[in-house]
This record gives sequence, structure tokens and C-alpha cells, in this order.
Amino acid sequence: MSRTPLLVTVAHGTRRAGGNETARRLTTTAAERLGVPATAAYVELSEPLLADVVAGLRAPAVVVPLLLSTGFHVRQDLPEACAGAPTGVPVALGRPLGPDPLLARAQVDRLVEAGAEPGSPLVMVAAGSTDLLAWRDLRGATRLLAGAWGGRVRLTTLSGYGRRPETVLRAGDAVSTYLLSPGLFSRKVRDVAEAAGAVACADVLAEHPLVVDLVVERARDLLARPGRP
Repeated sequence: MSRTPLLVTVAHGTRRAGGNETARRLTTTAAERLGVPATAAYVELSEPLLADVVAGLRAPAVVVPLLLSTGFHVRQDLPEACAGAPTGVPVALGRPLGPDPLLARAQVDRLVEAGAEPGSPLVMVAAGSTDLLAWRDLRGATRLLAGAWGGRVRLTTLSGYGRRPETVLRAGDAVSTYLLSPGLFSRKVRDVAEAAGAVACADVLAEHPLVVDLVVERARDLLARPGRP
């Protein structure tokens, strides 16, 4: 068995190629920085599935979730998949990317790119979840964004807990899209923002350099743990 650790990232997965490609590019860039081999995996809807990658491991691995909050996948699906590693092959599973100050700074950059004025009225739109831990994380992300933005941020979600953007957005607001990859949700955010008369709608976080920094940081933390892979 090789002792060189493998970086495995895991995104939710989508049937839309563009969303999956974001995870692959993030993974490739982070692996180059770390100097380790890497593969991008998915929870569902796209291949390779994390469970299959872990089951076929021939080297120690660190698994970095490309997910922005805690939820069912983080609490159940990912640990179950990592438990399926071959005997004697260590696997270290990290926590989701968000909330984190680096993500908040990346959100600010995306907003400025879209033409928003720092400190102006801002609405953050997240995918949402029915998991209370995910709701806690989203509220934490909102506080971090407010600090980085220099003004109040109103939180909305497309599903689960929270108010829907259609009921919160007002003409003149800026919109922060708290999503990692493009797809159906990001298009919905843009459509709702346009209908409400938002002055700017930020793009998804994607491979923003600060997101890459965060993936690298999480992988290094896992590698530095006692008994690391």
C-alpha cells in the first residue's frame, strides 16, 4: 500500500456537467498546491461516488467535503462511506467548508465583481435545509458576511428553514449567492434577483482563490492530526 496520502474531495453531485466540473477544478488546483494526488467524488447523482472511491482505496486518504453547511450528508452519508475503506487503509474525514471567514471574503469579492457597493443593503441566498445544524451554520455564515461586508445581511433560503428570497428581496438590494457551483439553484437566484429589482447579483463561489485556500487549509489540518493518514 502506498503511504502517500490521497486528497479526496466530495461534492453533492448534480446531473448538470457544469456543477460537477467546479468540484473537479477545485480539487485539481488544491492538489497541485499540496503536492499530492487527488480525486473529486460525489455523494450522489454523479460519478465517481464517494463510497466507491473509498472502497477502492490503496493509500491513506483525507476527505474534504465541498459542502457549505452541516446536514444529513455530512452527519450520515459521508461517515458511512468513509467507514467502507479497506482494512488497514486510514481515512480522515473533515468538516464542511462553511461557515468560514474565507468564504465570507470570497462572497464580498463576488459581490464587488457584480457591481455591488460594500455596506449597501444585502440579501444572502442559500440552498437551505431542514436540518437544524445546517440552519445554525447558515446563520453563522450570515454573521461572517455581515462583518466582511460592513453592513446588515438578511438571510434567505431556497428550501427548508428560513424565508424565501421572493418574500425578502427589495428593489435596490444586492444579492450574495451562497452556492459553490452553477446550476438550477443559481439560475433561480438570478431570476428572483432580477424580478425583485436587485442592483447586483453575485456569481457562485466556484474556484475563487480563497475557496481553494480553504480546501488546502482543511486538507493540511487533516494531514497534521495525530495518527494522520
